[in-house]
Amino acid sequence: MASKLIISGRRKENLHEIVQQHGSDKVYAKAFNVMNLEQIPQFSSEIISENPDLDCIFLNSGIQRPFDFSKPECIPSHLQQQQNQTAIAFTTSQMALVPMMRCPNYGASKAALHHFILALRTQVQDGPGNVKVLEIYPPAIQTELHDAKHQPDLKDGHLIGMPLQEFVDEFWNSLSKGEDQISVRSARNIFNAFETKRQELYHDMTQMLSGLLKQFLRVRCRP
Repeated sequence: MASKLIISGRRKENLHEIVQQHGSDKVYAKAFNVMNLEQIPQFSSEIISENPDLDCIFLNSGIQRPFDFSKPECIPSHLQQQQNQTAIAFTTSQMALVPMMRCPNYGASKAALHHFILALRTQVQDGPGNVKVLEIYPPAIQTELHDAKHQPDLKDGHLIGMPLQEFVDEFWNSLSKGEDQISVRSARNIFNAFETKRQELYHDMTQMLSGLLKQFLRVRCRP
């Protein structure tokens, strides 16, 4: 028996076009905007109740927009106006590089921040001032992150990882050397294993796309 496809999206006209093309016997459409977070539970319940034989869910949404952080209005002007070097620092995690099965949401958010930092560092190099972008990759550290309040299924979770003072000492040593990407202990092992190569690929792709996209950018006329 042929499968029936259930599609959803915010643009009704696109959904209608697909149904018309393939037939309502093969495609069922329901308009919904995932930005309406509070309505997601109700939407999910409706889909399941209307299609109890649903056996696969495919998530395929996203909006891509450019954003140039090298512009003065995007970085605190106070930092850009200083004569000496200034900095913006972020703490990510070794899970920004390698996911942890137990906490996929935490790792995904740190990985997203890591990608953002790489692009931000490249952009501000072309902006005013001398703003340095730092990223700190801690390993597991003995902090309240793992305690019973935040992870109640753990016992003595505050003992997981390296002592906080040891981390601070190693971090400060790297910071004093002028490093802008500071990975400590197991995070450093992960970073050295493949991240250096991945960032080489990132810079190569950035250079290639910078040239390629020029032919597609709209030319803005000066008033």
